[in-house]
Amino acid sequence: MEPYSVLMSVYGREKPVFLKESLESVFAQSVFPDDVVLVCDGLLTEELDRVIAFFSERYPAVLQVKRLKENRGLGIALNFGLGFCRHSLVARMDSDDIAPLDRMEHQLAAFREEGLALAGGAVYEFENDISCVRSVKKMPLTQEEILRYAQSRNPFNHPTVMFRKEVILAVGGYRHMPLHEDYDLWVRVISSGAKVKNLEKNLCFMRVSDGMYERRGGMNYFKKAFFFRRELYRSGFTGPIRFLYSTAGLFLVCLVPPGVRKSIYRILLRKK
Repeated sequence: MEPYSVLMSVYGREKPVFLKESLESVFAQSVFPDDVVLVCDGLLTEELDRVIAFFSERYPAVLQVKRLKENRGLGIALNFGLGFCRHSLVARMDSDDIAPLDRMEHQLAAFREEGLALAGGAVYEFENDISCVRSVKKMPLTQEEILRYAQSRNPFNHPTVMFRKEVILAVGGYRHMPLHEDYDLWVRVISSGAKVKNLEKNLCFMRVSDGMYERRGGMNYFKKAFFFRRELYRSGFTGPIRFLYSTAGLFLVCLVPPGVRKSIYRILLRKK
């Protein structure tokens, strides 16, 4: 199969055990990675550095550790790391998520057979242990479904995505767009006419906690989300009705208490 790179970013507040489990899942893939780029976004704790040192010693020819002196945010960190990826195909991973052992195998087969520029898939959201899956976050599958969906919501689960490096660079790469770095990038990829899809498979076990639902509320979160949706409207990607509809729904979700917001995500926006 075609060689591929894995692109990850980690920052100082990550839990060392989460990073360890995430890297273990990368190096346990049924199709072993040819290249893993781990960007340290600012200073890390000693415990995180020890985890990185362990994998660096074990996989010296594969793991590239690149460091930013200060925390710059996800978009800047990923753009920085992308420059060190050795292969055209790049798979994204988050430092607290776990990849199923056959994730890369499925995506590589799809790229080989369908000539894709970008492909993602579903995520299983879990608490504490991957045997405790609470919900499934599925995405639209076809090019047409993805385009329609993207006018209201993010059409790809970021930590499941594999893409062609040259396609990402051609549309300008990740930009500093707080909370929406990936959504912003996918819109530009879709608008370029590149061939995209989501696989009907689980490609990631994603950690969720009550803290996630707390962070997705409040006026600060709404302001950042509103700014991004306004950019989508100004660029012509969404129309006025879609802009008003999605903004109003987002405003209501941001206003409700975290417990209610959690129920909205679990009942209306996820599948059991």
